[in-house]
This record gives sequence, C-alpha cells and structure tokens, in this order.
Amino acid sequence: MNPDLSVCIVNWNTRDLLDACLNSLRDNAGGLELEVIVVDNASTDGSPDMVRERHPQAKLIANEQNRYYAAANNQALRLSRAAQKLLLNPDIVVPPGSLTTLLGFLEQHPHAGAVAPRLREPDGTVQRSCRTFPAPSAVLWEALGLSRLWPHHPVFGAYRMGWWDYDSERPVDQPMASALLLRGAALDQVGMFDEQFPMFFNDVDLCRRLWDAGWEVWFTPAAEMVHHGGAATRQVRREMIVESHRAFVAYYRKHYQGRLNPFAYSLTVGLLKVGLWARLLAHAIGGGKGEA
Repeated sequence: MNPDLSVCIVNWNTRDLLDACLNSLRDNAGGLELEVIVVDNASTDGSPDMVRERHPQAKLIANEQNRYYAAANNQALRLSRAAQKLLLNPDIVVPPGSLTTLLGFLEQHPHAGAVAPRLREPDGTVQRSCRTFPAPSAVLWEALGLSRLWPHHPVFGAYRMGWWDYDSERPVDQPMASALLLRGAALDQVGMFDEQFPMFFNDVDLCRRLWDAGWEVWFTPAAEMVHHGGAATRQVRREMIVESHRAFVAYYRKHYQGRLNPFAYSLTVGLLKVGLWARLLAHAIGGGKGEA
C-alpha cells in the first residue's frame, strides 16, 4: 500500500537544520503515513551519517558528488510512491496540521497541480515567497531600480508582488519550491525538473509548464511552515549569484526566444547580463555579504 505523502528533501551541508526538519516531520505527521526521501549532495558535514543514525525511517540517497537541486529532486521523485509529493527544503520546520491542510487543499481543488504554504522566518515575519512570471517589463523595472523605489506599486512591484499581504488564498504564478506540494497526476503530465536549471529557475520553469498544461498553482495561508532560508546557497554566495543569472538567461531562452520580437529579447537578455555584473560588484564592495 502506498504512503499518504512522499516528502522529497535535497540536502547539502545543512546537517543540523535537516535534523530539525526530519524531527518536525516525524512529530507532526498528523496521522499521515509519510515516505521521507533525503537526497544528500555529497555533504562534508556528516549529514548522511546523521540521517542513518537518527532517522532510519527516511530513505537516504547519498550522492558521491553534488548533483545540485534539480537532478537530486528528480532522483527523489523517481523513487517516490505516494500520489502527492511534497518538495521540502532541509531548512524548513513543519508545524502541526500543515501537511494535512495542504493535502486537503488538493482534494478540494481538483484543478490545482500544486499548492504552497505561507512561509515565516524564525522570528515570525512572513516571507515574500511568491512572484509573477518574469515578463520583460519586470526585468526592465528591476534594471532601472523602479521596483526597489516603489515595491508596492501594482506595475513596478508586480514581479515581487509587493502589493500583496499574503493573507489571502489565491492562484499565483510561481511560489518558491522551498515547500511545494505537487499533484502526482500533474507532474506525470508535465514532467519533472528540467536539469538545464541545476539550482535556480527550475521551480519557475516547472510552474510555467503546469500553467501551460492547464493546471493551477495556488498559495494558501491556511498552512504555514518556518523557513530559515538560504542555508545552503549562502555558503557559496558568489557562485550562486553567477548561477542565478545564468539560469535566468536560460529560462528566457526556453520560454521567450521566438515569442518576443528579436529586439525585446536581446534587450532583456542584455539587461540580465548587466544585472549580473552589478550584483557581483555589490558583492565585492560589501565584502561578500551581498544577496545571492
């Protein structure tokens, strides 16, 4: 008999956070039979041994090299047996009731291919975890700094959805996959993560494919989880800045080349490349403390 929910976790050098995440899943399953699959990407902090010793109920895939987020998640998804699959970062803590609430949402919304909970910082602050798809206008407003000047403006702040308070249940273009429940039937239709996006924009691409196939993607504040955020990527921040922009360009090549006129496409890609150099400069000036 298949489990009620498969939980797919990709880990890289976040042993203590992963331990807390697995503890929260064990303690707050809410009567659900969970299949927990941990894919470790060649951690050097003892993460695999910790999973074996403290969480023997979890299925562990210990990669000998870092296969990065998309490929490692695909490893877990191929192994998963439940009809519904929860993508979960190792720096998430799952409170009581959140898993059953998310599963109930999919039962009540048959057109939903995915649903994300509201994420909070450890201090209780709501994380701005949803965005619209990055239209060329959004790239322009970012490049000109208008989205930073007027983050709550319905036009200039549209990409980051700065006008929204995260208190309402609604369809969204692309929530972060830090905690994202996927309907297995929808995933079977659109396919798993595209591995040309090893670290970034794989979730954006997946949500885009869900919407294009006629599925809806939702956000619900009825389920909440605590997210420490960026625990792995901040360890190699400069490399992640470069990779995020490379992935952004690859995403545009996949979804916009041929749909935009050549000038608009070239301008957008050019702005993305300028943005990369600006962020690398800010990172260097800030002594390596710039955002990834």
